[in-house]
Amino acid sequence: MQIFFIALTLLMAGSPQGASAKAQKEIPPPAGPRRVIDQLGRTVEIPREVTSVVVLQHQSLNVLVQLGGADSIVGVLSSWKRQLGPRYSRLAPRLESLPQPGDLSEVNIESLLSLRPQVVFVTNYAPQDMIGRISSVGIPVIAVSFREDAESERAKINPIMEDEETAYNNGLKIGIRLIGEVMNRQKEAEELIAYAFEHREIVTERLQDLTENRRVRTYMANPGLNTYGSGKYTGLMMLHAGALNVAAASIEGAKQVSLEQILFWNPEVIFVQERYPEVVAEITQDPGWQNIDAVKNKRVYLMPEYAKAWGYPQPEALALGELWMAKTLYPDRFGDIDMAAEAEAYYRRFYRTGYQP
Repeated sequence: MQIFFIALTLLMAGSPQGASAKAQKEIPPPAGPRRVIDQLGRTVEIPREVTSVVVLQHQSLNVLVQLGGADSIVGVLSSWKRQLGPRYSRLAPRLESLPQPGDLSEVNIESLLSLRPQVVFVTNYAPQDMIGRISSVGIPVIAVSFREDAESERAKINPIMEDEETAYNNGLKIGIRLIGEVMNRQKEAEELIAYAFEHREIVTERLQDLTENRRVRTYMANPGLNTYGSGKYTGLMMLHAGALNVAAASIEGAKQVSLEQILFWNPEVIFVQERYPEVVAEITQDPGWQNIDAVKNKRVYLMPEYAKAWGYPQPEALALGELWMAKTLYPDRFGDIDMAAEAEAYYRRFYRTGYQP
């Protein structure tokens, strides 16, 4: 009897009915939604495949472009060009024609709904009401900070951090991986992280013997006498590059200061982000700045596009920005480094186009 049943089973497997039953058994069930944890610590349910997103945070927009996800973007924040710089559109030309249903701290729900996004990326300090309104119409919201914060600090623009190095190093990795996971671009995310942190080591190795008293006094000039003190990635970037951020000891976060305060600090070098070129002219032509060492010695520098000395870290800031800053401050230690070649290699790999200074 046992032999009979074995023979019958083999016969059914070889018959059309048996093959059909076997095929049906091997077909996996339809995939359901996924869950991810954003950088506010929220568990968010998202579709299995995400192919259309609205991005209301410029840092996330920049990372998404580098991960090769520009074609998935159906709407962007209204200030993207001011935040990313006037020439950024050459890296993702389609941004110029995309709808703008909101910005960092506001959203037009009707405009957003008309775009039918599967996910909306926002900044960690987006108002809770804004996040709630988007969520209430059934659109998943992913908040990104590129920081690893204590729970009480996650939604703040100027957080208190016990260890800035760890908060930003881990936070950048978490943020990139989060965007990669949402967009099913995990492989691209890991490659971007590896490149950024491996290239940062060039600076670390060459400045490891630099003592505190030999660091160059440096000031980061933003429009309207605003600057970055402690608690922002810019300060960490300056620290890695061998600079002494003159604002770090008395300023927390991003704040406006007085010209009298800057005169008191008397920085040896002043850096200005590429997106604010008008600030260089204001500093070099205003009589009030002329007694500052950086101005007298013509050491006011407009940073290249890739430096991105922003309040939140970006991968090219680690891979290129800190290297450029260190080479500018200590040219004798980085004489063999060709920044044009470094930038070209990075842009070709992650922006899929050449770098244009």
